[in-house]
Amino acid sequence: MNRIVHFEIPADDPEKVAAFYTDVFGWTFTKWEGPMEYWMVTTGDASQPGIDGGLMRREHPGQPVTNVVDVASVDECLAKIAASGGEVVVPKMPVPGVGWVAYFKDPDGNISGMMEEDEAAA
Repeated sequence: MNRIVHFEIPADDPEKVAAFYTDVFGWTFTKWEGPMEYWMVTTGDASQPGIDGGLMRREHPGQPVTNVVDVASVDECLAKIAASGGEVVVPKMPVPGVGWVAYFKDPDGNISGMMEEDEAAA
């Protein structure tokens, strides 16, 4: 818990960016069949330490690469963020079959995400 478990790379041309990371690092990309245009990124195999991530179509100019932290409760973390000088930028929302996510800014303006696993998320 409370470890970075996922990253997200925004791209204007996801196919071009996927080809770049495949050519340079050998990463593999698999189209996710969820409610948004998204590719799952595999960066290695089980014998190597590291994390995997996602690639998405850029939603707005300046959208940063984002790290996602695994948490026990999105609701509890959102309350702590507000109390500690952070700001919620995307409120808690379900990811069907995965869980709950939310995004926030730390006091210096860096954006990160959090995820609570819950396959029953509506």
